[in-house]
Parts: sequence; C-alpha cells; structure tokens
Amino acid sequence: MADADKQLEFVYTNGTTLMAYGPEALHDHISSKIEVALGKSLPQMEVRAKNLSIYADVTVDDDGGARSELPTIANHLKKSFSKVGAKKRVVKKQILSNVNSVFKPGTITLLLGQPGSGKSSLMKILSGRFPQGKNVHVEGEMTYNGTTQNELLKRLPQFVSYVTQRDKHFPTLTVKETLEFAHACCGGELSERAESHLANGTPEENKIAIEAARALYKHYPDIVIQQLGLDNCQNTIVGDAMLRGVSGGERKRVTTGEMQFGNKYVTFMDEISTGLDSAATFDIITTQRSIAKKFRKTIVIALLQPSPEVFALFDDVMILNEGHVMYHGPREQIVGYFRDLGFVCPPRRDVADFLLDLGTEQQYQYQVEMPGKVVPRRASDFADVFMRSSVHDAMLADLHGPYDPVLLHDKEKHVDPLPQFHQGFWESTCTLMARQTKVTMRNTAFLKGRALMVIIMGLLRAVVMGIIFAAVLFLALGQASQIPTFLAARDVFYKQRGANFFRTASYVLSSSVSQLPLALMESVLFGTLVYWMCGFVPTAGAYLIYELMLFLTNLAFAAWFFFLSSMSPDLHVAKPISMVSVLFFILFAGFVIARDQIPDYFIWIYWINPIAWCVRSLAVNQYRNERFEKCTYEGVDYCGPFGKKMGEYSLSFFDVPSEKEWVWYGVAFMVFSYIFFMFLSFLALEYHRFESPENITIGGSDDDSATDEYGIMQTPKGSPSGSTVILEVNEQREKNFIPVTVAFKDLWYSVPDPANPKETIDLLKGISGFAHPGSMTALMGSSGAGKTTLMDVIAGRKTGGQIRGQILLNGYEATDLAIRRCTGYCEQMDIHSEASTIREALTFSAFLRQSADVSDSKKFDSVNECLELLDLNPIADQIIRGSSVEQMKRLTIGVELAAQPSVIFLDEPTSGLDARSAKVIMDGVRKVANTGRTIVCTIHQPSAEVFMLFDSLLLLKRGGETVFFGDLGKNASELIKYFECVEGVAPLEDGYNPATWMLEVIGAGVGNTNGQATDFVALFKSSENKALLDAEMEKE
Repeated sequence: MADADKQLEFVYTNGTTLMAYGPEALHDHISSKIEVALGKSLPQMEVRAKNLSIYADVTVDDDGGARSELPTIANHLKKSFSKVGAKKRVVKKQILSNVNSVFKPGTITLLLGQPGSGKSSLMKILSGRFPQGKNVHVEGEMTYNGTTQNELLKRLPQFVSYVTQRDKHFPTLTVKETLEFAHACCGGELSERAESHLANGTPEENKIAIEAARALYKHYPDIVIQQLGLDNCQNTIVGDAMLRGVSGGERKRVTTGEMQFGNKYVTFMDEISTGLDSAATFDIITTQRSIAKKFRKTIVIALLQPSPEVFALFDDVMILNEGHVMYHGPREQIVGYFRDLGFVCPPRRDVADFLLDLGTEQQYQYQVEMPGKVVPRRASDFADVFMRSSVHDAMLADLHGPYDPVLLHDKEKHVDPLPQFHQGFWESTCTLMARQTKVTMRNTAFLKGRALMVIIMGLLRAVVMGIIFAAVLFLALGQASQIPTFLAARDVFYKQRGANFFRTASYVLSSSVSQLPLALMESVLFGTLVYWMCGFVPTAGAYLIYELMLFLTNLAFAAWFFFLSSMSPDLHVAKPISMVSVLFFILFAGFVIARDQIPDYFIWIYWINPIAWCVRSLAVNQYRNERFEKCTYEGVDYCGPFGKKMGEYSLSFFDVPSEKEWVWYGVAFMVFSYIFFMFLSFLALEYHRFESPENITIGGSDDDSATDEYGIMQTPKGSPSGSTVILEVNEQREKNFIPVTVAFKDLWYSVPDPANPKETIDLLKGISGFAHPGSMTALMGSSGAGKTTLMDVIAGRKTGGQIRGQILLNGYEATDLAIRRCTGYCEQMDIHSEASTIREALTFSAFLRQSADVSDSKKFDSVNECLELLDLNPIADQIIRGSSVEQMKRLTIGVELAAQPSVIFLDEPTSGLDARSAKVIMDGVRKVANTGRTIVCTIHQPSAEVFMLFDSLLLLKRGGETVFFGDLGKNASELIKYFECVEGVAPLEDGYNPATWMLEVIGAGVGNTNGQATDFVALFKSSENKALLDAEMEKE
C-alpha cells in the first residue's frame, strides 16, 4: 500500500480533490502520515460492558378484566373509580439481561435483533444517551479504556457518537448547511492541542502530517458529503413530511453524516440503512469498515435486513433477542456455531435473515435432528447455551484481562485533556444564532402570514374599545402559534445536545435572540397602526414607550410559550397548558376583573401577571400625559367633585395606580419576566428531557398473538368471525372491482430549478412501462433515482411541475377521476386513528370509499376479505394504539384495499422493518395481487426471498432514466441473464442477492464508481426487452 500511496498524488485544495481516489485511499493516506508524526498508532478506545442489565419498574393494576375492554368513556370512568383502593403491583420489565461484551478498536461489529430486542437500548446506554429515570434501573459496569462511564459521562459524547434511528433535522436548512453546522460544533479547524501531538517524526514528516490533518479537518464536510453520496443534493433543503426536500434515503444519510465529525473513537449506528438501496448500504458500510481499519475506530452498526455481501463486511456479530445475548463473537464462526446447536442455514437463505429467525417461532424450519442434544427454544435458552460456549469464554478472557498499555496511554494523553465542548460559550452561541436566524428567516410562509395578520388585526383593533388591553392581549396570545415550531426544534436539540454539540444555555440564548427581529417587526407594524388610528397621545415619548412595551410583551410571551414547550411531553399537553395559562393571564390582568374586585386569595396572580404590568404601564403612560393632566376636560370639572385630574380619575375606575413610576416598573418587570422565563426554559431543557425508553410492553413478545378479547366489541362484522386465521383466499368470492392494466408511455416530469426558476430540471426522462392485473411490479433504483416520483406521477399525486407523456388505464387515457376511483395509494407513513379497532378502520374506509350502489353486506364482505388477505383476523378487534410497525403497515394496505381498488401503489412498504416482518408484509401483498389486482411497489432492500415474489421490474438509474424493464423470470433468471450478457459485468456469485447485484452492476451505490464504462440506458434502448416493451405498449 505504501508503494501505491507514492503513485497517488493527493491535492489538498478541496474535498473533491481529496476524494479523487476514493475514500479508502484517502483514509490510508491520511492515517499513514499522521501515525508517522505521532510515533505510534492513532488514538483508539476499547469499550467493555460487564454484567450489564437494564430493567424498568412498571406499575400495573391487578384487575385483569379491565384490559379486555375497549377504552370508551364509560369504561374509562368505570376504571377510574375502580382504581380507588385497588391493589397495584410493580412489574419489572427486562430490557437488557446480563450483557457481557467487548468492542475492540479497528473492528466493525454488526448488531442484529428483532424489533424490541434491546439493540437501541444497548447502543444508547454504551454511548451515554440512555434516558434514566426513577423507574429505570441500570446494573453492571461499562468502561472505556479502563475509565468507568460515570467518570466520563459529561465528556463521553466527545469520544462516542450515536446515530439515531429517526431523522430529526431543521427542514429549511440544506444538506451542506446541516453538516457544516455539525462540523463547526464538533470538528472545525485542527486545534493547537491536536497539532502539538504531531511532533514525533522528522521535521519533514511532521510538516506533511500537519498539512494532511489540516486539510482533512478543513474539508471534512465535503468529504462526508462525497462518502455518503450526497454531492448531487448538497444544496437541496433537507425537508420533512410537510416540506419537500431530499429523498428519504438521502435524509437518512444526512442523519448518519451529522455524527461523523469530531474526535470520535467509537461510533454506534442504529438502523442507518432504512430507506437506502442495498448498493448504497454496501458502499456506506465499506467506507465505515475502512475508517475502522485505517483510523483504528470502534464501530458498531445495527441493521434490519443486511444482505449477504453487507454481512460479509463485518468482523464480529452480536445477536440480541428479548434483551438476551444469543451470540457475540467472530462473524466467520457464527454459522458453524448455530449448526452445532442444531440449526442449519439453507443454501438460498440470507445468513442475517436466518439468524434473526432464531429464538422465534420461525426457527423450526432450520432445525435438524441432533440425537442426545437438547435444542434451545427461547431467547433465554440460546443465551444460556452461549454462556457455556468457547466463543463466550474467549470474550470473557478479553473482558477480564488487562487493558493494552497503548490504550491506557491514549486515555492519559488524548482522552483526559479533552473538554466537554469543542467550542467556547460565546463561539457556540454565535454559531447557534447564525443557524437560528437562518431557520427563522427561511420560514417565509410563517413570516408573511404573521405580517399580514398583524396588519389586518391592527386595523381592526384600532377601532374597538379597551384598546390597551386588546393590543397587549393580541401580541401576547399570538406567540402561542410558535409552540409546534418550538417542539419540532426541541427534538433536534435533544439529539445535538446529547452529542455535546453545544451548551443548553447557548441554545436558549440564541433561540431567544433570534426572536428579536420578528418581535420588532410585529410590534412596529401593529403598534404604529393602532397608536395613530385610535387617537392616543400624539407625542414621540409616549409612542416610543408604547412600542417598547409591546416589544417586551412579544418577547416575554414568546419566552413563556418556549418554556411551556420545553416542559411539556408533546403538543397535546403543551396546547391545553398554554390555554389554561392564557385564561389566568386574561382574568387577572385588571381589565376583565378590576383589581379591587379580585378576591384577596387570588390577588397574588394579579401582581405576577405580565399582562397586568403591561396594561398598567401603558395606561399610566397615556392618562398621566400632559393632555390629560387637567382639572377640566371637555367641559367636565374633575378636580372639584372628585379631587383628581381627569387622567387620575380615569385610572381609578379600574383601580390602576396613577404614579408615573409605574411606567418604568412595568418595563423592568417585563424585562425580568423575559429573562426569568428563559431561565426556566434552560432548567427544563437541561434537567428534564422527554426521552423515555420506547416500546416497553408487558407480556409476551409475539406481536401477532391475540392475547385479549375485547368484551364490548360491537363493530358490525357481516358474518360470524372466530379466532381461526384463514390462510387460503376464497377464489369464489365475487369481485367488486374491474381488473385494470396500467401503462405509461414516454413519461417526463420536470420541475423548476430552485437556483434558476426560469430553467427546469427533468426528474423523469421518457419512462415507459406497464403492469398487468394479478402481477407485482417493483420500481427499484438508487436513492434519488425517481422511484417515488414516478409512482406519484402515475397515481396522479403530483400537482406541481410539468408532466408529459401518456398514462393509460386498460388502453384509455387516464383522467384524474378514473385514477382516483380505481387506485389506492399506501404512503410510507402509517397514519391512523389510534382509538379505533383494526376492523373499525377497515369498515370506515369501505363504507366511505365504496360506491353508494354497493350493498352493506358486500362492504362488510370486503372488510372480511381484507382481514383474510392480510392475516389481520387474530387482531381485528384490538385497538390500533400500541400495534407494532408491521401490523400498522398491514393496516395501511388494508385501508386502501377496503376501497376495492383495481390498482394499488405501495411506497416503501418494508422500510424500517426486519426481514421477517418484511416477508410477512410482502406475502400479504402477493395474496392481494393473486386476487386479480395490479400491484406497483417501490422497494429498497428486498431480501432474495422477497425479491422473488415480484413478477416484473422497472429499474431506474440516478437522473430518472430506465436501465431495465421486463419480467424477472423464475428466481430472477431473466434479469440475471440480461445483465450477465453485458460485456464487463461479473457473473452473479452463488448466494448473492440478485437485487443487490443488479444495483452494483449499474453503479447505484453512493460512490457511483461501478458501471461507468457501460451506458446501461443506451444498452436498454437497443435491447430485446425494449422491443418487447414497445410491442406491448402498442397493444395497450
């Protein structure tokens, strides 16, 4: 490698030149230069966990009957009264059980397990991110180069990074801005302390190493962007469910890239492949393997459906099931280990899928006869067997053995001196302020809406009575609209604060300061209109005080609602609390109820009410002005009969003190309120975070088992329904739909270029294809290739942009009405009414979406058909709340199926699911197709088993162009034959997943280094498949 490095000339100008030879070459180049200057290997960290257990105390009622009732109002009231004096018991829910593990530097470990197995909990606790409360108990010891976690806890995020499952970002920031912010908070330029370590080589070697390290630090955001294949979308906003931005797979890569900055010696990555195609996953894991080997990092990655080629990249494998460690050791030994236990992986089965099935009901298909040997059944049995194995003994020897002296030296020289935060307080605050201002100013819809509302309300308020109180109240209550924004930002804060990006005080200060421009705009617009239209005192001094008080009111109540957002678990709690607080602000402001009318036991609320202080200050500001400091006003003598001047007399009506000092008392109190509310927000965010452990349930682990029968279930069922699961589809059932062939010819889709609105970008380029009734067609390609875009265009879901080409239904031009009537669309997100039962959700969909001409009995039959096809009968009468991800996905498909569509579109139905759940979902979809419906489905990482369920494939490359369309054939034989005939394409190896292989062939990975020599688009246009497609399209 040294000889190769001499031939490679690295240019340190920018990230592109540094990545010219690929990530592995760069890692080797940089690490070798730095190690020479260090005089030793790069700093590294070994993580050990000894007898680690986590359990939660869950309080339950002994009343078992209440659990079998639907949560109606009557049942809820009955249950509430029955709780009085009822016996309760505390159940210990085991999350992790006696985990022993060693994660060594320079290794990459795969963490496997079913959902709820404890994977996320293990990674969170080892990275210091696990939320611990009074009811959560952690036992055991965790050490990092010999230092316990408690000693390192505050500084641990500086050495250990954790990539979460969920993609939480500011949607209006671009990909590059998001990563550059993370870089500024955690990495930045090469520090003087780090540079001082590069002094143990020759002067020339030290100089070269410093230059290489400086270039790496300076251009690392660009390097990360290229390593993750984000260079094409780096200037695109991240987006979210409500704002269109990058694709789901690209957003997942942004989440991964965000935690790549800084001096991280250990990285835990939680399900980073969700939404990614298998080729992109392979490239990303290959890059992480290179980082582990070259930079001596310790990397642990949890994946749901790793393909065989991805599985082969790992050094070690850990299998968790129900919190028990079923295996933790070398990858090469794992198949042989379980073979010795009596479980054999079939030749055509992915090893990871085989491993995930062990410890579940699916394991019996792999079991072989082992005379005289007891075969483990449950996860705890596998754990007991593993603890008696030689693999476990070898791991225990490492666990209890002494640490390598090199690691102890690294702790002393590189770990101990590192501060808790990379940036100083003011530097961090300025970085945050720049981001917060950018986020605020890019929310143009909110800003324009607020400005318009302020102008309209200013014009209206200026002509009503009680204007002082009304104006203050309007600006105060208007800040409640920011609660959803504050809560969304809080999710990002939790993630970034947990990674020690910045101090909580910096975040609170920057959030409050970023509100200043908005508060100033609202106060000036609204205050100016109201002040001069309603005839307030026409003096500059009084006007400026009026504007100042409105400005402070705006800020103080923005801070108040920010505090409520910080201390509330979610929006459903924050909104009611805010409205209750508003009620007290209004009642005890001294206007609705005058001060002398407020009961003595409530008068304290009046004196701490910011609105009362603001109204008092503005009233004194007006009525103690020279204009009203007169005994006679408009012919009425006030001094004689009342002994007060006109202004003082007016104030006395509402028992408002008339001394002029109250103006400045009000200013001081509003400033104090603003600071006090922000301080409360700091305390709430720093010490009370809503990150409780998720998916903790009591009872069995079998998601599909029906453990309870709801006693008062009254949903009409049409026909008697027992507990038997109907696996066979009734072929004689009358069809309530007309089979439809979907065809699309020369389809183009263009959108305006954000950089130059006069120009357009083609997202789809001349796509043609068809899908017959009874068939399943897969839309595949790399992330960002246009799969979902194509499906949205066909399904009539695109309202913007320009669509060219033809969409045909049974040979006729598709109209919007025809598409809506005959198609169903299953979104990637599973959104349902949680209080309904599954049967109720399907019934609701059937009765609303089927024609009024269809009889009720047929609608009930269609509901039963959905339950049968998707194997939902065992859980049909359970409420949706608490259902597993896989059950929710089946329900999403069922809700669309209940409308009796002829065509069903599915967007990523297996995203976020493990291999077993993905197979269950796609088996259900296959049954739906067998009824004569047309299925079109986008899918990213199908296992070989799932991939074989499809009949045909439309494969797209980046840029929205067709690479392949046609029948897959038995075991994908037609697809394999097509690509193996291409010159330069390596044949498919035994055991390799064809879905992954084809993506690698066309260069669908993030690096896009493969397939560049062959133009697969041009090859398809001249192929026999294209001729067959054209011939079929003529028939359509």
